[in-house]
Amino acid sequence: MSAADPKKSAVKFKVVIPARLGSTRLPGKVLRDVHGKPVIAHVWEAARVSGAEQIIIATDDETVAAAARGFGAEVRLTSASHNSGTDRANEVARTEGWDDSTIVVNLQGDEPLMPPALLRQAATLLAEDPVADLATLAHPLHSVDEWLNPNVVKVVTDRRGYALYFSRAPIPWRRDGATREKPVLPEGLAFRHIGLYAYRANRLAEFSGLPPAPLEDCEALEQLRALAHGMRIKLGITNDPPPRGVDTEEDLAFVTAALARR
Repeated sequence: MSAADPKKSAVKFKVVIPARLGSTRLPGKVLRDVHGKPVIAHVWEAARVSGAEQIIIATDDETVAAAARGFGAEVRLTSASHNSGTDRANEVARTEGWDDSTIVVNLQGDEPLMPPALLRQAATLLAEDPVADLATLAHPLHSVDEWLNPNVVKVVTDRRGYALYFSRAPIPWRRDGATREKPVLPEGLAFRHIGLYAYRANRLAEFSGLPPAPLEDCEALEQLRALAHGMRIKLGITNDPPPRGVDTEEDLAFVTAALARR
C-alpha cells in the first residue's frame, strides 16, 4: 500500500505529539536545537503538512509547553505520572472530549524526519477498516544487519494484513539454509515496524487502560500489550520509511545533516 496523498483523501484525523523532556539517553532531546528550532518544532511542522485537522503537543513539562507555544503550536499539559506517550495521547483525547470514532494519530516528539504522508496513510488505513482496533506501518527489510539488530523491531502479519507478532528478534527465521553463523534474510517476508499509530479514540482509551502483558515486558514493546489482549492491529506497508528518530547525539547529528540537505 502506498502512502496516501493528502489532496486526494478525505479522511479526517487529529495528531497528538507526546513530548517528554526527560530522556535517559539524550536529556532534553525534544528541545535540542536543529537549525535554529527545537526538535519538537520540526516534528510539529511535519504533522502540519500531513493534512491533520488538529495537532496538539502533549507534555508534562512547562518548559516544553512554553517552547511549543512560542512557535505557534496547540499545547496541553498532561499528568507527569504517565508511563508512555500513548497514555499522554489518551489524556488529551479524553480532556478534549473527542468522539469515540475520532481517529487519533500518535506521533512521537523525537521523530522530526517522519514523512507527513505516513501520518495520513496510517489514519486512512484505520478509517477504511472497521474491524481494526488500531493501525500502524512497516517497510520491507533488505539488510541482514538491520534484520539482526535488536533495536530494529520486526513484524509479521497474516494474509489480511493484521499483525501476528512484533519482535526484536530476527523474524521470520528460515528453517532451511540458515544458521546462527550464516543467517539468511527472508526477502519479502521481513518487515521493520515504524513506531507510528492510529487509534479510534475509544480504542485508545481501552488500550491505555489495559494492564501490561508478559510479552510486552519481555520484549519491551508496548504494542504486544494490544496483541496479548486480543486487539487487532492493521499493518500498512510503505516503501518510504522514515529515517531514524533522535535518541542519541549521533542521531541528532544525522537529523541535523538530513534537514540541511532538504
